[in-house]
Amino acid sequence: MSNQEILDKLKDTIVNQNINGCAEATQEALDAGLTPVEIINDGLSPGMKVIGDKFEAAEIYLPQIMMSAKAMNAAMEILLPIMEAEKGEADEGAGLAITYVQEGDIHDIGHRLVTTMLGANGFKIVDLGVDVPNDTLVEEVAKNKGKKMLLVGSALMTTSMLGQKDTVEMLSEEGLRESVKIMFGGAPVSDKWIEEIGADATAENAADAARVALNLMK
Repeated sequence: MSNQEILDKLKDTIVNQNINGCAEATQEALDAGLTPVEIINDGLSPGMKVIGDKFEAAEIYLPQIMMSAKAMNAAMEILLPIMEAEKGEADEGAGLAITYVQEGDIHDIGHRLVTTMLGANGFKIVDLGVDVPNDTLVEEVAKNKGKKMLLVGSALMTTSMLGQKDTVEMLSEEGLRESVKIMFGGAPVSDKWIEEIGADATAENAADAARVALNLMK
């Protein structure tokens, strides 16, 4: 079986909510010489994107999403220990990523996938969860000032997206804006919005988010 066939098999296990099959396919991919990052970026993440698209189109519902997430978690239980062992104790990694969903919003499928992808690409993760107020964000950034740091916020609604502007302004007022790179995502977020509010970047999907984040931290 070729590497692409193995990756396609991985993708299918996510799409079909095959928890045991996903774990088996992950081990098969490792045995074939694929790296954990390749497995996540080229197999698991495309599967979750299909699931996300199907959910947005009302072709599937929350129970199916949760089963697909369990399948991905089964894969990550195998991959994360390998990735941790490969990092090396002195390695700073890509940096610290503070991930969250903006206050007033509890849509977390995209947030969870982006958080997983960032962790897979070497970021140390602080996941603040959903419906996070700006005061909490400012406190977390202040606590980690001096570290190589990225703030990654998600908003699926236009109303919660507006809070992203307040996030940037509050960090500026507290003298923390230069301490952190800021990346925002979510359906209503555009490059124009990022430029308007003075953030650093956005991304089209979870795999793209990891690439953009790594570039920001160079």
